[in-house]
Parts: sequence; C-alpha cells; structure tokens
Amino acid sequence: MQDELTPTLLDPLTTGTIFHGKVQYFASIASTNTAAMKDALEGAPAGTVYFADEQMAGRGRGGHDWHSPPGSGLYVSVLLRPRLGSQDALWLSLAAGLASHTAILATCQTAPDLRWPNDIMYGRRKVGGILTEMASEAGSGQVRYAVIGIGINVAQESFPPELAETATSLRLETGREWQRLPLAGALLKSLHWELHALETDTAKAAESLRKRFATHSSYVENARVHVEEDGGYTGITCGLTEKGFLKVETERGVRTVMNGGVRKL
Repeated sequence: MQDELTPTLLDPLTTGTIFHGKVQYFASIASTNTAAMKDALEGAPAGTVYFADEQMAGRGRGGHDWHSPPGSGLYVSVLLRPRLGSQDALWLSLAAGLASHTAILATCQTAPDLRWPNDIMYGRRKVGGILTEMASEAGSGQVRYAVIGIGINVAQESFPPELAETATSLRLETGREWQRLPLAGALLKSLHWELHALETDTAKAAESLRKRFATHSSYVENARVHVEEDGGYTGITCGLTEKGFLKVETERGVRTVMNGGVRKL
C-alpha cells in the first residue's frame, strides 16, 4: 500500500470536507505552520492543507522544536478563516485534539490520552502535538485567520537521546506498523466535522467539546499537576471553564490555567 501523502492520494479521502481539492504536499519544508501563516496573510483560501514528509524546522508550542524526520509522521497544517471571536479561539486547539483522538482510535484501534490543551499522550510520553496560531481583526476581535498545525509520530522506532524519555510513536505503543495515508484522511474528516460544528453553533459545539475533552483526558479532573505559568504552582485539576480553560484547585483557591505548561506529578 502506498504511504505517500500527495494530493492525488489524499484528495479522494477528503471528499465532502472543506479540505477537498486544497491539499499541498512538500517532500521537505522548514515548517508547515510557517508556510500556512504566510499564505494566509496573502489571501489563501480557508481549507488549504499543508502536508510535509519532513520538516527541517518544525515548531511546537512555546517555541519548542518538533522532531520531524522524513517518512515517520504526520506533519500537517490547515488554514482556516473561522467565524469565531478571539475569545473562542481555544476551542480550535481542543477540537484538533479530539479530531486527532478520533482518527487514531478509528485507524489504529488505540486510544491516546489528551493533555490540556494541545498534547496527545501515552502515559508520560507525547505521540503528538498541536500548535494553533492566528491573527485577529483590530477592534472587532474576530479571528481573521487561524492555522492549526498537528504533528503525530507514526513510524519511529526510536528517538534521539534528548527525546527518548518524553516522546513515543504509534508504532512503539502498539508494536505494529501503520500507514500514514488512512490516518491522514481520518484526521482531516474528523477535523472538518469538529470545525463545522463550531461554526454552525459555537455555544453548543463548545459545550460538546468541553465534555468530550474531559472524557478523553486524564488531566482534566483529579490530576495532581504542576503548572509552569505565574512562577509555577501545583494543585489538583477540577475541570474546564465555560471557555475551555483548565481549572486547578490550589492551597490558595481555584486558579485558571491560561497558557498550558501542565505536567502531572
């Protein structure tokens, strides 16, 4: 079976989605998110998809690098022009996490954990990550465009020493080889429906995302965590706010995590 991520092979898998006919493929690129953000500024249409076989300067959240060797993972960014206010932008990351969970479960018959707000986990090791970037209209606060980057480790049998304790792959977790193409198709379909729901009825979709994310995440309720922001603090997680932010019960009361950096203790 072919395991390339070319438009010819991917387009039939995106029929009926906003991504159909808009797939771009790069054998090697610095960063799919960087390319998508540049094209967004220049007017590229919503639904444009950027797949890479290899990223030379893949980016993760918080300025971290994303290890992106050739032929080993899904490295994809999607360009969106959602009808959302910037105050609702967090739902894009949570939607991408749930879409990734759905795609992995459907394709590989294994259910990953979701670490709020943007990591796909097995135990304490990361199998995937999400980086959402956007620009808003001055004054109105409406999202002008957004780019969701998703990286999923699929075929790696090992990682560099500096990542060996924190990274994993679907192959390592299941002991099986998996084709990237069906996983990519399932991911785009799941992402389409999550985004469609958000734009159709944001309040209803947000409540669904909040409940489902909590169901598939061991981090949202009753997890003892360390939070990196505000000088660092520890506590017990106690759900998500109405806007999707993580709540942590501390000795000084409930605090709301705004920018991620959550680790289990």
